[in-house]
Amino acid sequence: MQDVENIVNGQKLFLKPEYQEVFKNKKQFEGHAGASNPEKVIDIAKWTTTWEYREKNLAREHITINPAKACQPLGAVMAALGFENTMPYVHGSHGCVAYFRSYFTRHFKEPTPCVSDSMSESAAVFGGLANMKEGLRNCKALYKPDMIAVSTTCMAEVIGDDLNAFVIGARKDAEGELDNTPIPAAHTPSFVGSHITGYDNMMNAILQELNMVEEGVEVEKDAERINIIPGFEPYLGSLKEVKKIASMFSDKIVMIGDHEEQWNTPAGEYKLYAGGTPLAVAKTARSAAATISLQKYSTQATAKMIKGDWKQNYATCNPIGLGGTDAFVMKLSELTGKPVPKELTLQRGQLVDAMQDSYPYMHGKKFAIWGDPDFLLGVVSFLVEMGAIPVHVLCHNAPRKNWEKEMQAILDKCTFKEECHIWAGKDLWHLRSLLFTEPVDFMIGNVYGKELYRDTKIPLIRIGFPIFDRHHLHRYSISGYEGALNLLTWITNSVLDALDEETKDIAKTDYFFDCVR
Repeated sequence: MQDVENIVNGQKLFLKPEYQEVFKNKKQFEGHAGASNPEKVIDIAKWTTTWEYREKNLAREHITINPAKACQPLGAVMAALGFENTMPYVHGSHGCVAYFRSYFTRHFKEPTPCVSDSMSESAAVFGGLANMKEGLRNCKALYKPDMIAVSTTCMAEVIGDDLNAFVIGARKDAEGELDNTPIPAAHTPSFVGSHITGYDNMMNAILQELNMVEEGVEVEKDAERINIIPGFEPYLGSLKEVKKIASMFSDKIVMIGDHEEQWNTPAGEYKLYAGGTPLAVAKTARSAAATISLQKYSTQATAKMIKGDWKQNYATCNPIGLGGTDAFVMKLSELTGKPVPKELTLQRGQLVDAMQDSYPYMHGKKFAIWGDPDFLLGVVSFLVEMGAIPVHVLCHNAPRKNWEKEMQAILDKCTFKEECHIWAGKDLWHLRSLLFTEPVDFMIGNVYGKELYRDTKIPLIRIGFPIFDRHHLHRYSISGYEGALNLLTWITNSVLDALDEETKDIAKTDYFFDCVR
């Protein structure tokens, strides 16, 4: 048991004799009545590494094992926290919201404000209107937000709760307490789409709520104003870097949905709300001359609204890697009519120099990579720029239209394109089969690749979302020229780490000893 004079973590705690005795005693029940045969378990484990099992595994359709995506409300919470003094409000069960808060907090190592109206069994039968009426008033009274952004969980969606009608009903019963509070509402069922869909639905709802105009009223355009929507961005450093690049072109370029400060607060007195796009600025988003989305597939519904309803110039740029950052910088130059600043030209030159230094180490190396659609388009493009071979590109939440074509166009630029494969809609248990049957040198992905590393012994480079078991990676950028330099550093040094492991036997393998005086 724990000793108050010497508190230890779980890893050391469960190695203590008393816990080891408990584990030993449990063994007698695990094989009871033939429930498990240790030798059979070993045989089956070996079989799961074969081509025969791979074919059966890839044919699997009706169950997900180790998903490489999260659910819609998670993304809705991130979108909401990108706005000043805004409280994410989830219409559903309390357990779901505890999960969202925990998920973000473990990744960012910061508290995550979010409330729920705690629907229970009775609400599941009779509907959650009463919960929302009371919950919205309590949220306003306790946390005093300037905006409440409502999303849903599976429970509310399965029973068909009408969010818009519920919000109207809650306002009527609130005795004026909610009159001046915007309450955008988005349906975010967890059983379809993923966290990027939820982000998109909530961003769309917020922008529509804050930019409503009467029919026939002409919105006066600001010819110099440009909006940037970041998408579901887990790298706070990327938000900072993008804003820095944009500021070099104009002080009228605004990030819509800026959650950088919310998960990067300083030590001292905790503030429930930190940073975020001011609501006054978000309310004028419709008057901008153009909007740039940094994640095409995280903002599809939002893009449709901006192009169709707002009649606004709309572009997508993915500023990851050399080519992606070039495209973003040139788009800013085009929209502002200004030349590329010397500072960016210098950064680009420094990145190209660094890429040349590291190219021999990344060229020809084989990678498996997974993550969100836009993340993959950016990072895979960078791998190809460095002469690497993205053998397995897995996107569990791949959109049905266009994404595979875009990815294939990137892979076609790879010298070894015949070895590259796209796995859309597959999970990480599928990837396990691929890694055993068509091994690679390295994996790039989130924390859930840890079990794959333990199984396959293929080194895992942690880039993506979520990352629970390493600290502060989210503070770096993977966007812009500086972000590309971070990617280059992480990946190349992982290659060198593996090289050290392969050459550490004295007088046997230590022929590459890059430590000579």
